Amino acid sequence: MSTDLKTLAEEANARLGDATALEVLAWARETFGDELVVTASMADGALPHLAAEAAPGVDVLFLDTGYHFAETIGTRDAVAATLPINLINALPKQTVAEQDAEYGEKLHDRNPDQCCALRKVEPLNRYLSGYKAWVTGVRREEAPTRANTQIVEYDEKRDMVKLNPIAPWTQEDLDSYINDNGVLVNLLQYDGYPSIGCEPCTQRVAPGEDPRSGRWAGQGKIECGLHT
Repeated sequence: MSTDLKTLAEEANARLGDATALEVLAWARETFGDELVVTASMADGALPHLAAEAAPGVDVLFLDTGYHFAETIGTRDAVAATLPINLINALPKQTVAEQDAEYGEKLHDRNPDQCCALRKVEPLNRYLSGYKAWVTGVRREEAPTRANTQIVEYDEKRDMVKLNPIAPWTQEDLDSYINDNGVLVNLLQYDGYPSIGCEPCTQRVAPGEDPRSGRWAGQGKIECGLHT
């Protein structure tokens, strides 16, 4: 554990608890420089847009699991083409075909935790190893597991500073930022997918249902392991 990074995170959280998302990101850029990376799921381009405003040229990491909807890949490509960011496409160690050969087809149906570990968690850890701080789009209202998310945290598992600049945002806040700034949105958002993951593990959600209820439906699973 890095005592210095933990202390830095605690002090920054106390100081930035009421700061705007742009102020948090500007502090992160000034503090960490090129050792800062932003992670984005490409459900929309809000976080990359914010990051590009505060830290032009910042690295933005996308976990390309090999199972994404075409709309998600399209959003990734459009965000990379229209914002001043450096898009990094993070790949698992195995292709889908190689994973199927070793573990059998449709591992995501039989053991979603293992599939997420192989195609999300391991690649994230590997790519994050070159940075000191990472930025996420986690929001407190998304799930009970995220309700206590701090603006700045110490990620003990990865020995990094973890920043969650839009943690206090509601869905209304997010929608307002998207509308006010002409932010790109994954087209699936308009087709009943308020929370978008890999195609085999994401279903449409009925109006009024929990937005994340379409993720791993029937599996008793609400997190892929990136933030737990």
